[in-house]
Parts: sequence; C-alpha cells; structure tokens
Amino acid sequence: ISHLGFTAPCLCFFCSICPTPTMAAVGAPPPRATDCVTKVALTISCDNLLDMDAFSKSDPMCVLRMNTSGPHWYEICRTEKIQNCLNPRFSKSLVLDYYFEVVQKLRFEVYDIDTENCSLEEADFLGQMECTLGQIVSSSKLTKPLVRRDRTPAGSGTITICAEEQTDNRVVAFEAAARKLDKKDFFGKSDPFLEFYKQTETGWQLAHRTEVIKNNLNPTWKPFRISMQSLCGGDVEKLIKVNCAISKNFTRQSMKEYTFLDYIMGGCQINFTIAIDFTGSNGDPKSPRSLHYINPQGYNEYLAAIWAVGNVIQDYDSDKMFPAFGFGAQIPPTWQVSHEFPINFNPANPFCAGVEGVVLAYQQCLPQVKLYGPTNFAPIINHVAHFGRQALQQQTASQYFVLLIITDGVITDMDQTRSAIVNASRLPMSIIIVGVGGADFEAMEFLDGDDGTLRSATGEAALRDIVQFVPFRQFTNAGSAALAQCVLAELPDQMASFFNLFDLKPPSDSCPS
Repeated sequence: ISHLGFTAPCLCFFCSICPTPTMAAVGAPPPRATDCVTKVALTISCDNLLDMDAFSKSDPMCVLRMNTSGPHWYEICRTEKIQNCLNPRFSKSLVLDYYFEVVQKLRFEVYDIDTENCSLEEADFLGQMECTLGQIVSSSKLTKPLVRRDRTPAGSGTITICAEEQTDNRVVAFEAAARKLDKKDFFGKSDPFLEFYKQTETGWQLAHRTEVIKNNLNPTWKPFRISMQSLCGGDVEKLIKVNCAISKNFTRQSMKEYTFLDYIMGGCQINFTIAIDFTGSNGDPKSPRSLHYINPQGYNEYLAAIWAVGNVIQDYDSDKMFPAFGFGAQIPPTWQVSHEFPINFNPANPFCAGVEGVVLAYQQCLPQVKLYGPTNFAPIINHVAHFGRQALQQQTASQYFVLLIITDGVITDMDQTRSAIVNASRLPMSIIIVGVGGADFEAMEFLDGDDGTLRSATGEAALRDIVQFVPFRQFTNAGSAALAQCVLAELPDQMASFFNLFDLKPPSDSCPS
C-alpha cells in the first residue's frame, strides 16, 4: 500500500500452522459453500487414572475416535504417550474441523501403553468418555469421569477436554477519501468508488467494492472492513491493488472480529423456541393422511423436524429447557383460537426438558386441542422478539434466540409477519421455518430474503437476513441430519455478524481468539 502516498503503521501478527490431520481426511462431511467451518484444537488431560503396572505407574495415551454413522467408530488421531504418570497433561493438541450444523460424536479412549509401537491390542484399557464436539466448544472446558466400554464406572479417573478455535479472523478497517478527482461526466461531477483486489496465482481477484458517491470530486467513503483472508490471504507482505481515478488518502487500523466460537466459548447461550402449526389444514390427527398423524413407529414430519434441529441446538443451551408453543388451534377450556399457546398448557412455565420433553408435550397436546386456523406467524415471532429485546439491554453477547416454526401452509397474516421479521432483524434472533406436507410455499421463500432484502408492508427494510426456510419434502430420503445441516448452516454467521455489528463482546472474554 506504500505507493498510495501514506505511511502505514507497523503491524505485527502472531499465528501458528498445525499440520495435524483433520476430520476432512477421514470421512467428515465435505465442506459446502454455505458451511461455516473452522478448526478447533482440543487439549486433553486426565486425573487419577488406574495404575495397571506392577512395578511402575501407567503410561497413558489418549485415542480420539469419531462416529459417522451407525455403530462404527473410526480413529481420528491420538496424543503422545506419557511415561509413568497417573495425572497426564498431553502436550499434543488434536485438531478437528468444526461444523455447527452437524452433531459430531466423539469418543476419547485412554490406554496404558506397554509397547514401543503404541499398539492398542497389547495395551491396557483405562476408560473412555463420549460426547459431542458441540458440548465441548459450548463449555470450553469439559470434565467427565471415565467409564468402561459397557458404560459402567471405570473405577477411577476423569478426563478434561479444553477447546480453542484456530482461525485467522483478523480484519483491516479502512477509512478512504479522495481529493481533486478528474471530472469525467459531461453534465456533472464524477461518481467515484474504490475496488480492492487480492493478488492470486491466476491474476487479481476482487475482494471489496465501496459504495458509489454521486456527484463528488472530493469523496469520503464510509468506513469499511475487509477480512485479511479476502484481502491478502492473511499475508500482510502481499501486494494488493486499489483501483480509482486518482491518488487516495487512507487510514487503516488492524483489528479482530469475534467469531461464532468466540461467543459460544465466551458464555453466550443459544435459546431455542419451537412453534408448531395446529391449523385445520393439517387434517385430523387420527387419520393416517394427517400431517399430525403419528405412525406406529412414532414418526411424522413435525417430530422429524423437531428431532433434527433440536439435537444440534441442545448442545449450546446449558439447561436444555426449551419453550414450545402451538398456534392456530382451539384450546381448552374456553376453546378460543390461540396463536401462541404453550403445548404443555402451562403459561407460567412453557419449558420442556430437552428435545425428549418437547416430543412428549407435543404427543400429549394433540388429542387435547381442536385444529382450526388461521395460520398467523406474527404473534409467536413477537413473543420471542420480546426476550431478544430484553437481552440487548445487558450490553453483552449473553443470549441469542432461535425460533423454529414448523408449518404446513400459506401464511394468513403476511403483512404483520413481514413487520415482525423486520423488527426482529435488529435483535439477537434468527428464524427457521420448516414447511411440511405438499403445499405451495412460495410465500415462505419470499420471507427467506435470499433473493433480496425483505421489507415490511410500509417499506422498512430488514437490517439483515434472519430467516431460513426449507421444505421438508426435499429431505424425505436424505435423513434428518441433512435437514439440520441445511437449516442451521447460516446460523453461526448470523449470530457472529449481529454481535459484531453492535460491538457486543462475549460475557467472559475480553478479546477475540
């Protein structure tokens, strides 16, 4: 940047490259364009291990396995062996690719190694611990007792897993201005803008374009940020190119943004709320043709959506108590239509214990209500938004709210729903809509906002895209894991970008990782 005519401050960054094999090498889900994948380094320690050696102490080593499907566990990596130690602190970090939208099941096995080649067949098994990667990162430090392979207590020993994100999340903040630009327009002044290019092996690649300032030969652009990866691949010595008509004046400041895992590991809780469509268009729950009919295997599309999304989200909620509501039904004892009733019929405490509690409450609720209508979304969106508004008053990124709406049909209160979503876009909140059945979901696609900015009926634009819609029928043969990946892939970026936009820090962390 030196040729642009200003003196840049000297910058110094520290980074490390870990060559440890990652999940992607052993059958992890292939990264997609929507994946928000980052690397997580796990540090392992154990205490009070069993002593299996007669004339010395155990020589422990930890092996990490992953479950990708069914009963099969595959070895991912292992720590070093530590001689004669019952309280080992392993120095080798185990690095994994992290996917928020996937339940990544892990098993840590601890062995007393008796051979130079670290053969597990000749080693003594000391115990194991199973968990998900989501449970580890949501707590930052997870300690659990070791158990035998039959899950009975191992007799002695605990294992502690610490997680740390490994990513380059640096950004460069720019302020840009130009003076005495050439007048290129015949009937007016120039309309200048800047383009920043990254140098690649195949040429210059556009990394950022500023806004256009109309009719101005001395423009000052709005401050903007470009990630180090986009601008120079993280290499501060790499050339960049800036296109404009004449010399520019820049000031820049090196800074970091918090990532999704910074917020999760810093104590931010994801609060999960479920809203279920009980309108008459679903059909009589007693009829096999009804979308609410639960077959002998205990399955319907509503339950499948609850399990798929809930199984991922629950790892990021410490108490795992989920409020669950219904809408569009006549409810006892007055049989008035309600668009926001707790499915456990306890307005003072609408929380259900885990995903299992939501499923049980739903099953018990079905025979007690009369499916009716219309299909109104705005009341439940405004209900969750109320708590999001309260959370913002804490001036820290302590809570983020995710509303899952499962519905079978076209929205009746579209204008009110658009306004509710626009208002919620300024709050720590995201909305997931899963459409069940074979109805026309064109209105849901409109709310998603992927094709343009959603606006209220009065023209007010949403601050950000917070709605993700998917029709369940697209995943009938793909399984619940594929559904969860699709609807949750955008959530980490939605959450991190919101908190960074409002300069909100994690509750227990003063600086980015």
